[in-house]
Amino acid sequence: MYLSVDCIVFKVFCLLIFKMPIFAGHRTKCIWFLIPFSSFGQSLFLLDSRKRLKGVLMDVLWLTEEDVSAHLTMDDAISAVEKAFLDHGRGQTQMPPKSYLYFSKPEGDLRTMPAFLEGQDLAGVKIVNVHPKNPEIGLPTVMALLVLNSPKTGAPIAVMGATFLTSMRTGAAGAVAARYLARPESKVVGLVGAGVQARTQLLGLSRIFEIERVIVADRSIESAKAFAEYAKTFLDCEYQTTAGAKDACDCDILVTTTPARAPVVVKEWVKPGTHINAIGADAKGKQELESALTGSAVVVVDDMAQAVHSGEVNVPISQGVLRPEEIYAQIGEILVGKKPGRTGGANGIGGEEVTIFDSTGLGIQDVATGTVVYRRAMDAGKGIHLGFL
Repeated sequence: MYLSVDCIVFKVFCLLIFKMPIFAGHRTKCIWFLIPFSSFGQSLFLLDSRKRLKGVLMDVLWLTEEDVSAHLTMDDAISAVEKAFLDHGRGQTQMPPKSYLYFSKPEGDLRTMPAFLEGQDLAGVKIVNVHPKNPEIGLPTVMALLVLNSPKTGAPIAVMGATFLTSMRTGAAGAVAARYLARPESKVVGLVGAGVQARTQLLGLSRIFEIERVIVADRSIESAKAFAEYAKTFLDCEYQTTAGAKDACDCDILVTTTPARAPVVVKEWVKPGTHINAIGADAKGKQELESALTGSAVVVVDDMAQAVHSGEVNVPISQGVLRPEEIYAQIGEILVGKKPGRTGGANGIGGEEVTIFDSTGLGIQDVATGTVVYRRAMDAGKGIHLGFL
């Protein structure tokens, strides 16, 4: 569907001019005013630019959150994110650390995340906020917009709502990390936090592991119960709900998805051999795991520069409990074989060691996953084409 912004303006003004009495007697003048917004007017005004562009009228595909959710599955996201991590591990990406604007009334932040996957020739930038109090006014904590660009020309080719996409690619990242860092026979998942992100974390893990039991911990027991009811729609297993984070640690894979700035999980609660996906810490000062736990575990990050600044490791590093050089690897290095994972043989991570994946969320994940959505939507003829040049 092609619908330019100018075309929308033209149609709205036409309705006003011919339906509202106030314009009676002035309609001829008004029509002359509207000519530039009509298809005929656009043709006149864009004639030179079309010639300059050799007959190509540029447009941008707009995809709503509904469009994105209709064209993205967790399996798609896992595949896209794994390829992005592989590119990162090979050194075939450009991705500056996130840039932040911080707000205090109320507390929140706004981030930009540009990325270029050189191996796949994909580029774009995501703009995303995190406002923990948004649910109190009926808005999501996280809202995002993704722009995909052509590396050849720099032109934007698509703009899409990326709130659902952000949640899915983060769940996919946790699944990919657990595939390489958790024990293959893992069957029990513990979740600290029962929000939207916890849902996609469990969904991602369910695509990799044969899960038999899920322990859901949230300060609101009602939220934990609601989560369990929702999760039953995609994972048939035993569910336990609790208000205590300690209970959730009786597991093989532990996932933390809170906005905490003080530890919610301590070292003595975690069993040997547990793998932890630490998802919630994504800004300076945030911390979900006790520093002693992080300092004693095998830590893998998604991106070193970003994690040191704003990941789960940022607080232990600032406290001197963990040094950056003690971080075991970036996940991409494990995927490409530069470092062994949990099943990497004699030199790999031992079965009794606790592993932590520090997931800060990367622009390459967004661009790779968003490209899947864009291509699916184009093939299906979905979305709205907005005139750009």
